[in-house]
Amino acid sequence: MFDLEHPALVYAPIGRDAQIAASLLAEAGIKSKSVDTVSSMVLALDDDVAFVVVTEETLRSADLRALSEWIGTQLAWSDLPFIVLTHRGGGPERNPAALRLSEILGNVSFIERPFHATTFISVSRTAYRNRLRQFDARVQIGALADSERWLQTALSAGRLGSLELELASKMLVTSDTCKSIFGHPPGARFDYDDLLASVHPDDRERMQAAVQDTMENGKEYSIEYRVVWPDGSLHWVEIKAQLYRDRRGIAVKMVGVSADITERKEATEKQRLLNETLELRVAERTAELLQAHNKVMAEVEHRQKTEEQLRQALKMEAIGQLTGGVAHDFNNLLMAVMGNLELLAKHLPGDEKAVRLIDGAMKGAKRGASLTQRLLAFARRQDLQVKPIDMLRLVDDMDDLLKRSAGSGITLEREIATGLPFASGDANQIELALLNLVVNARDAMKDGGTITIGLRDDNLARSTPELAAGDYVVLSVTDTGTGMDTETLKKAIDPFFSTKELGKGTGLGLSMIHGLALQLKGALILRSTLGKGTSAELWIPVSEEDTAGQQQAMPGTVDSTRAENRHLRILMVDDDALIAMSSVDMLEDLGHEVVEANSGRQALEILANEAPFDLLVTDFSMPGMNGAELSRKARELVPNLPILIATGYADLPDGMELDITRLGKPYSQDQLATEISKVLAASVG
Repeated sequence: MFDLEHPALVYAPIGRDAQIAASLLAEAGIKSKSVDTVSSMVLALDDDVAFVVVTEETLRSADLRALSEWIGTQLAWSDLPFIVLTHRGGGPERNPAALRLSEILGNVSFIERPFHATTFISVSRTAYRNRLRQFDARVQIGALADSERWLQTALSAGRLGSLELELASKMLVTSDTCKSIFGHPPGARFDYDDLLASVHPDDRERMQAAVQDTMENGKEYSIEYRVVWPDGSLHWVEIKAQLYRDRRGIAVKMVGVSADITERKEATEKQRLLNETLELRVAERTAELLQAHNKVMAEVEHRQKTEEQLRQALKMEAIGQLTGGVAHDFNNLLMAVMGNLELLAKHLPGDEKAVRLIDGAMKGAKRGASLTQRLLAFARRQDLQVKPIDMLRLVDDMDDLLKRSAGSGITLEREIATGLPFASGDANQIELALLNLVVNARDAMKDGGTITIGLRDDNLARSTPELAAGDYVVLSVTDTGTGMDTETLKKAIDPFFSTKELGKGTGLGLSMIHGLALQLKGALILRSTLGKGTSAELWIPVSEEDTAGQQQAMPGTVDSTRAENRHLRILMVDDDALIAMSSVDMLEDLGHEVVEANSGRQALEILANEAPFDLLVTDFSMPGMNGAELSRKARELVPNLPILIATGYADLPDGMELDITRLGKPYSQDQLATEISKVLAASVG
């Protein structure tokens, strides 16, 4: 239901058009008001009207000057929508009059009669939503005006003047307060040449150099200099300004404030003269200034470090969002490729060459799936099974694999603490991270060396930029290899950055581990010295669960449950035609009857009107209505309907109260059958 404070006007005096329009608007949740003449319509127009519905024939011969004048005098935020009902469409080929109406009305939509009620309601709702955005703009413009008044009040209270200097034209715009600081009365002419002329000759070159430095290097303009007023008196001013850039990032002007600091400078000078006669006070003042300077420098250094960390975090977040989106779309493509290859292999069992080619294509697709998992890990969108982990057991179980991966020329050593608490993580992903770190260490030692795998627990009493305060289990891998310089270390976790030769790595290993650590609320901390080796520490939070009997199963314990051998009627929903086709083929190959829908709205219509379904399988990311919204509405139509959501992302959005099973993309036919069996078993239980 829309806000009833903003009604729509209906001007359709002929026949039942007004009654029909009002009825349809009411159905759309929009309040309406009918008028009988053009003049009454103009009188009814105000800034709170949502939009106007008119019939073309009533405007064809009417005097529209008053209406055109009202439209032309709208405020900047307003562009009142008009919906014109016509028998000849809105194109100039069939309806030359439409061009005249478009020029007069401006924001106009044509609906050709006869029209479907849904079309009218859809256009009306769109016009209403557009008008609501205009109302929001009105509020924001008002708030901006208030902010401008507050700013002027603050500047006046602080006796600060404002100034703007156009860089290209050197046109200077100043407030009256700023003019008074340079000795000129309010309203007087005061351009950039006047400002330069007022600067003391001994300070003018320094002032111009500071302006030039700001224009060329983007530095903050901050300067104090003397000015000579028209009456010959000497004063001090302080100017602080910054560059203002347009949307293309090009500096177009300097914007800043000015202040009269004559009294402060005179007081400082008096103090200086007094201190010159008092040697002891000079020494004390020097010590105070030195202490203040050290404090400021420490604050500056801390601020610069914080800003650098913030820039790095923002950069990694932006890259993560882009990477996650690419990986999700790539997952969809792999879904279609792997599903079709799997089905194709079943239909060509006797053709050895075809089977070999299909097998090669499937291996390539699986490598692509592995790549997307690393991308999703970096973007912190992978699906994690977080449980308590005995890290000592995890490292012990990987001993043979790590030795084979390191090779005969590498010595593996351990520094393992005793009595370690359980960590909170995903054993599969942590094993993959450990293997990646050992392989990276091996590749950094071409002539052999030592890799030390360490385990310890640690406690952080205070939060750091990388980690929150708390207890952690630290898994470390240290090598005696070539190490990295400072610049290489900064880029080590960037995706696709690699120091290995072409074809020897994807550049995703450390970025994957970094994403995993952040997803576990931990951190990956790298330390390296060129020529002396590298240490990588994976900080994992200690598990807060009762670890008795809850050690996460190591890889290899795969649930082999298959879908029960019975005929199911399944509704398959996916907006991607390739994925929908592949999934339908896999389901039908399993012996099920499948009905396909390409949107959430179409799926709801099928659920409401066709025979009952045993299962709903839907994609999550769909335009208009995603899988979560579809699931909620489907359960309203069919309570307890078993639902399986397929998605390439790790988590469903917050607020999902429904108990829904998630199927990760890309999936095989066996995985699909297994998840169907699980969701049906859960619904029966």
